[in-house]
Amino acid sequence: MSISRRRAAVVSFAGVAVLVLAGCGAEEESGSSGSTTLGFVNGSNTHFHTCLLKAVEQTAEAEGAEVYSANSKQDAGTELSNIEDMISRDVDALIVQTVNVDALEGDIAKAKRAGIPIYLTSVATSDMSDVLGVAKVDLKKVGGLDAGWIGQDAAGKNVQVGIVAGAPGAASDLLVGGFRSGLPATAKVVANQPGMFNPAKAQEVAENMIQAHPDLDYAFVANEEMAFSVRKAFDAAGGEDVKIVSVNGTEDGVAAVKSGRLSATVANSAMVIGQTAVKNTIGLLNKDKTVDKIANIPLVLVTKDNVTEAPQYCPE
Repeated sequence: MSISRRRAAVVSFAGVAVLVLAGCGAEEESGSSGSTTLGFVNGSNTHFHTCLLKAVEQTAEAEGAEVYSANSKQDAGTELSNIEDMISRDVDALIVQTVNVDALEGDIAKAKRAGIPIYLTSVATSDMSDVLGVAKVDLKKVGGLDAGWIGQDAAGKNVQVGIVAGAPGAASDLLVGGFRSGLPATAKVVANQPGMFNPAKAQEVAENMIQAHPDLDYAFVANEEMAFSVRKAFDAAGGEDVKIVSVNGTEDGVAAVKSGRLSATVANSAMVIGQTAVKNTIGLLNKDKTVDKIANIPLVLVTKDNVTEAPQYCPE
């Protein structure tokens, strides 16, 4: 079906139905009356995901496109239901921030059968042949940059490292894998537990970790929201000297690096990811040869020495 015909179908549907995806964790419809309709299936409700949604909405409006959005709330089954709903709306393309890379195979196959291309954010599949494109964050490199900082800071000393991962699957597994492989031989990982991208859970994990390993030297935490709770738990247990490295480069995260609460973080702007996803999806739909199928998002290791170089994380 052509873009114009799909557009007509969506407008017709929207005229008789309210955009409420009650069973699929939906978010509100956004965007203007453009010639392209996009479905955005977000993965969770963290600060990253909220900023990503805002960037998608704002960029779509600027590009004259219309967006239907839904949230999978870290559940692969809900993600598939959200994708099925977007297919029923006959959107021109789907932008997906997946819950779990393993779940993507079924998602992509379902969309392919419906003739609706999928554009991915953050992570790529091993086989990109059935995917329109990706705004890719090299998550292994992100973890490796934090590990490299620990290696430099430890300067050859034997050190103990703890890991507070996110939720199993997708981003967290790649981050932790890159971190572990980037550590020097002198750095021993003594604990690795999921914080589920939940600050309260991360604090509980950190409390147990510092009790079991009072000589902990460093901790890698899979996002800054959890890192702040980990810092609180360590400090309360007398672990003020444990150095924490994290991921995202949010405004609060960069401020925490500047103040010393965090030692380093890797900035991968949610705003840039969302902007890239929308612009490139539209470009690829229009067969624009100047648009790359794989767009690598810039990464910046932020320390006290270069906090001014951190990119804007969230749209205003």
